[in-house]
Amino acid sequence: MYSLIPESLKSLWDKWNIQGFMMLSLSLQIFLVLFAPLRKRTTRAWLLSLVWSSYLLADWAASFAIGLISNSQSNINNNIPNSPDKEIHGNQLSAFWAPFLLLHLGGPDTITAFSLEDNALWLRHLFGLIFQCVAEIYVFVQALSSNQLLVPTTLLFVAGIIKYVERTRALYLASLDTLQKSMKKPKPPDDESRFDYATFMEEYYEPRKDVSRGTASNLAPLLLSNYSLIEGNLDEIAVVQHAYHFFGIFKGLLADLVFSLFYRRESEVYFGKRTSEDALRVISVELNFFYQVLYTKVVVVRSKMGYIFRFMSSSAVFVAFFLFYSSEKHNYHSVDIKITYTLLCGAMALEAIGILMLVFSDWTVAALRVDGGNHDTLRSTTTLWKAKLIQKISSWVAIILGEYLKLRRPNWSGEDSSNLLDWARKVLFRRWSESVSCYNLIDYCLKESPKVKNNNIVLDYLSFSCIKLIDVLGLKEFRDRMKYISSKPLSKELWDFIFQDLKNRSNYDYETININRASSTRGGFVLQSNDWKHHYDDLMAFVGGVDFDQSLLMWHIATELCYSTEDKDFIFNIDDFHRREDSKILSDYMVYLLIMQPTMMPSISGITHTRFRDTCAEAKKFFGQRKLGPGVEQEVACSRILRVNTDVDPAFLKGDTDKSVLFYGSILAKRLDDKIKEQKWKVTSQVWVEMLAYAAGHCGPTSHVLLLSKGGELISYVWLLMVHFGMAGNFQIRDSSSLTLD
Repeated sequence: MYSLIPESLKSLWDKWNIQGFMMLSLSLQIFLVLFAPLRKRTTRAWLLSLVWSSYLLADWAASFAIGLISNSQSNINNNIPNSPDKEIHGNQLSAFWAPFLLLHLGGPDTITAFSLEDNALWLRHLFGLIFQCVAEIYVFVQALSSNQLLVPTTLLFVAGIIKYVERTRALYLASLDTLQKSMKKPKPPDDESRFDYATFMEEYYEPRKDVSRGTASNLAPLLLSNYSLIEGNLDEIAVVQHAYHFFGIFKGLLADLVFSLFYRRESEVYFGKRTSEDALRVISVELNFFYQVLYTKVVVVRSKMGYIFRFMSSSAVFVAFFLFYSSEKHNYHSVDIKITYTLLCGAMALEAIGILMLVFSDWTVAALRVDGGNHDTLRSTTTLWKAKLIQKISSWVAIILGEYLKLRRPNWSGEDSSNLLDWARKVLFRRWSESVSCYNLIDYCLKESPKVKNNNIVLDYLSFSCIKLIDVLGLKEFRDRMKYISSKPLSKELWDFIFQDLKNRSNYDYETININRASSTRGGFVLQSNDWKHHYDDLMAFVGGVDFDQSLLMWHIATELCYSTEDKDFIFNIDDFHRREDSKILSDYMVYLLIMQPTMMPSISGITHTRFRDTCAEAKKFFGQRKLGPGVEQEVACSRILRVNTDVDPAFLKGDTDKSVLFYGSILAKRLDDKIKEQKWKVTSQVWVEMLAYAAGHCGPTSHVLLLSKGGELISYVWLLMVHFGMAGNFQIRDSSSLTLD
């Protein structure tokens, strides 16, 4: 019978399929160890897709290889009388390879889950662990007779089981249900942690104390934690340790916990004393703790049992290497021996990399006690010389880790640095993408507008067919992401502006519910201020009288029209220049979130996509009718839009079926130029910060941590900053257990 597959290809497959899949599985593990951490440092779709593909392929390759080994051994065992010695010993060697696949299925420490949804599948991994163990035992038993590699095979099998259990438990602990249950579980207060009201009041009012008798407000400064009292800039060790402190408190955001007024006050005072850069550094580390808990093995490994099992698995791999090295190997094929050494060296290298990453992780820094800790406690648990030795070692470790942590500081755009060093820092050390993704509606519509047809009918047909094929395959969003989304570095000026604006609004009437109002406006807060009250009616219709997504699109179009048609000589000073650039970046960023990350937007419904689609359709039609397309300057396109007379309400002529807001954006741009031309960028930039804060505060914590594995987003940093300023999250308005005493 004729076969579609040539015999030579079949022979090649039968001879090298196991070896090929063993090397493929190892290669995927090495790739994931090295490149999986990059997913928190980049928003590039092609790199994230590559990591995602490798993550899925790694499990499949290892499972498939186990099946090949099992099938191969069955064939050899059924024909033992006719099998040559080298083939029988090859059977033993393939049994020695099988535990490596369990190690690979356990995965590297750098990635247990690609997304939060993977954590919810921990039960599937548990069943996978059981079935893979059964398959491994089957392979092991088949090669049991006169197996010269029995001991190293057993050691690797134990190491593989430990690795797979680590991964399964990490997925279980990181699942949202488990996290929420563990955080909501009540903890009985112990005597040491209980606040001693009687003793405190006796000491406070003791006659020798040089303090005035007073109210709770007099006592408040005494009740703040040490973190709230820290002044000045922070060193690298302090940043990590302070971030770990706040992570321990605010990880309860994932469980929707209600935080006490003490935590709110502590956090607000602490961040109120920080510079914008130090605040960003602390928040970056804090979000990195969230990332590691949800997407890596850190919670499992960094425990007493975790250290013990990690020592056992690493030791087993190294001992297995030396046992194989000292064993008799003349009966094995030379190629198989080389592959075995490659697998062993690869396993040892992965273990060594894992240990290094563990040592240089933020969790190690958080555990340091540079000041020696509580000296009374140290003396009670150990001798004085041991306490001094611990303090000395901690100080040396802190110096080394401090130098390493300097590489992880935020690198602002425009700072002078070596190109090679800056590139290495971005790839290896930064904590997030440090960038803002931008999507511009006018630019998109210009490039997608109907083009002048080519004379070549074949090229027109092929171009049309390719676009249709992309739509059919569901790749349009991926294509748009690759083609129309640009990434701009987060500037220090932009972050300073956001930080200062949120800080000012957090101080707005702190003790009343106005703090909630200040965090719930989306442009109205700045328009209601004394400086702009006389223009309130002219602009408020574009902020409070419409849906959030509609307001966002109108302000985006208005910002682009004003930005592109601005007379460059009109920029009076450097502050105006920065506010103009901030407005442009935030405008493009908010549209990117609206279209590409809709889970980060509050109350997104079907009409949002209809409104965006209709606006794009009207813009494309407008540009197409005027022969404006790719290659045309945006300044020209925006000028043509502004030329259109907008004295009549567009909805009056078009009706309710068309949801386009293109010319409403034009109306807003004209009002900004007419009413507050000299101050329009100050107003516009503040409106955009309010919109960003509104979206951040009305988006659930799960949505924010979901994007930590995809480079992180500026909106998540704004959200956590708002939490620390008491503008987001669930905080008590007042202590429910207190009484009002006259």
